[in-house]
Amino acid sequence: MTVKVEASADSIPHNTLLIVGLIGSIVCIYLTYLNTITGLDIFSFFGGIGAIIALIWGTSTIKRLCSYGIGTGVPSAGMIAFGAGIIAMLVGTKFGLFSPLAALVLALVSGAIIGFLADSVLNMKIPVMVQSLAELSIIGALTILGFTAMATGDFTFGVLTAGTISIFGFAIPAAQASFVGGGVTAVAFMLGGIAIQHPFNAALGPSNTQDRTLMLAAECGFLSMIMMAVISFAFISMGSALLGLLIALIGWGYTYAKFIELSKRDAASWLDAKMIVETED
Repeated sequence: MTVKVEASADSIPHNTLLIVGLIGSIVCIYLTYLNTITGLDIFSFFGGIGAIIALIWGTSTIKRLCSYGIGTGVPSAGMIAFGAGIIAMLVGTKFGLFSPLAALVLALVSGAIIGFLADSVLNMKIPVMVQSLAELSIIGALTILGFTAMATGDFTFGVLTAGTISIFGFAIPAAQASFVGGGVTAVAFMLGGIAIQHPFNAALGPSNTQDRTLMLAAECGFLSMIMMAVISFAFISMGSALLGLLIALIGWGYTYAKFIELSKRDAASWLDAKMIVETED
């Protein structure tokens, strides 16, 4: 028997965040398809926005799952879900225009299976285990797919595995120079995995509030988006990569400032620490 212990009351119901997160992330990822329609890659930054929306939803899912007393299981739940998510994402990219939807369905199935094994076979007996791991798998797939679309400007398998290197002015096909072949998928995996695990762990405590936790999730998402924007210089035009980096920096600066403001609001007291004075011998 498990007992649910709420860390704090939520002003926004989890199901609302689920719906907004799912639809918002899918829509933003699909907006990167404007690159294919227009022949440009300026819309790549929408992939990063989609990943951040998914991460905010994921933070709520993590909190809901861990309200049943498995706070130390946040890293394992996040990594297992992202492991299932990246497999679903890679297989889903084989479906062309329907790649985001295919990745969603595959992640839902794999996450539900993992959740069933954890809840029934391992006998964890947590009421929301199956749904939560299914959600986290979808979130993992959409987050990695969003970062992928941001870095490459596309979300189809052919683009992710195609790369070229220049030798004496000639472009030579080289899979190791691609997003997948170059191992950038592992970077996207870790950036998403850390961003989904940190907010709940960092904001948990007696004064935990939903808005502060979700703001931290957005801040972590934009921080990861900055790194993907830097990586995108290797795959898309400089102008489009700079646009993505600028949006990520502005988003991070805003959400960081808001998080500090909310932290001061929730803190019993606030001390601005000074530099440690070094004494001479």
